[in-house]
Amino acid sequence: MRNALTFTRTTRSSALRVLGASIMVLGVLMACSAPAQPKDQGIQDLRQMGRAFASVAKSVSPGVVFIRVDKTVRNQPVQFFGSERGDPFRDDFLRRFFGNDDGQPQHLVGQGSGFVISPKGYILTNDHVIGEADKVTVTLQDGRVFTAKTIGTDPQSDVAVIKIEAEKLNTLPLGDSDSLVTGEWVIAVGNPFGLSHTITAGIVSATGRSSVGITDYEDFIQTDAAINPGNSGGPLVDLEGKVIGMNTAIAGGGGGNVGVGFAIPIKMAKAISDQLITHGAVTRGYLGVIIQDVTPDLAKSFGLDNSNGVVVSQVMENSPGSKAGLQEGDVILTLSGQPVVRSSDLRNEIAMTGPGKKMTLVVLRDGKRQSLDVTIGTQPSTGQAERSTAHAMSDLGFSVQNLTPDLARELGLRAEKGVVVTHVDPGSAADLAGMRPGVLIEEVNRKPVANTGEFKAALAENKEHAPVLLLIKDGEYSRYAVLKTG
Repeated sequence: MRNALTFTRTTRSSALRVLGASIMVLGVLMACSAPAQPKDQGIQDLRQMGRAFASVAKSVSPGVVFIRVDKTVRNQPVQFFGSERGDPFRDDFLRRFFGNDDGQPQHLVGQGSGFVISPKGYILTNDHVIGEADKVTVTLQDGRVFTAKTIGTDPQSDVAVIKIEAEKLNTLPLGDSDSLVTGEWVIAVGNPFGLSHTITAGIVSATGRSSVGITDYEDFIQTDAAINPGNSGGPLVDLEGKVIGMNTAIAGGGGGNVGVGFAIPIKMAKAISDQLITHGAVTRGYLGVIIQDVTPDLAKSFGLDNSNGVVVSQVMENSPGSKAGLQEGDVILTLSGQPVVRSSDLRNEIAMTGPGKKMTLVVLRDGKRQSLDVTIGTQPSTGQAERSTAHAMSDLGFSVQNLTPDLARELGLRAEKGVVVTHVDPGSAADLAGMRPGVLIEEVNRKPVANTGEFKAALAENKEHAPVLLLIKDGEYSRYAVLKTG
């Protein structure tokens, strides 16, 4: 009995040992056949992304060029070539100083980037990269060096085209900048600080950036891909290796990347480069109006439900806008069926429209919608375009006087009517709005005023604490200003 019991216990113990060993073996087999742990999968994903970047870099780099510019400056102080505008965005060259300001010729050297857009040797770059250089030298990734010919430049958009006589060039494919979305991965390629064919990656931080103060016509792609001095003129590409922008500027005055870079959308750059290649210059469309964005305060004053559209604050005499029937105070809502949200949208679209083309404007006038047919003109050679103005206003605080003939001559006014601002209280709404002595007030709440009596009468009709809408002329251009009384 004792032996039987012992055997039973021994057998049960052996069975448990066998079962435990089997479970261990099964666990090992399951571990070997199980999918990779999340940590391992994450590493694999990063490796795949790295390979994607490497593939794009390999395909794009041969089409990116290094640009060196040489210029001799005579009888003037030494300055850094490419930074004449004194703009903190424009620091795309290495500084080199040569001697003292002794009136002798100075040899200045700068550098930048560019990319090949045609097998015929056409290269796209920035106007501020080549400027008025005496000599432009292009170096390809394979080491070949060429002297380039300047085909055309457009300072208003900061686009330029140069050309080299070369064979077996790698042309970069152009993408669709209109389809870009915020958060999309992009890659910048260029020659920062002379470091040839440097690759940096980031995302699209924003699109449609305007009023940045870099060029006259702005619709920038903002990116956090590292852009540094020397990157200007190089391509910004998507993960398919297609160019969606041309790197142009960086924010900040430190001379290096701070995570805010700007690129010209390739759609705009391509349209301008086509004109430069065909005609050597750019011909822009012209409407002949001064426009400004609709702020919430302006929207209330004009009876709008939202801030979409742009306000016409001045119409040039005998301009296409004038001939079409546009009036001061019109709010332009659509252009050929497309909504107009910002003044920069309208300016860019008109500028890129060929002169002679007919378009339809839908405007809001006195609370009613009207359609106006306009034939786009040619922008005057002076570069005068659809101008937009910014403003910031809150409370009244100024005094006025009648516009006398002597005062009109002093201020350069001819047939204008209105009252002249003589004093502005510091810190007032007028002060914050940029009003200053010498500014002409032409309208109060959409009513023309020719003297101080009409001005005071118009103000008296304003409801207590209601905003006051002024049409003012400051220098050459007019704009609307909304001032709150309380």
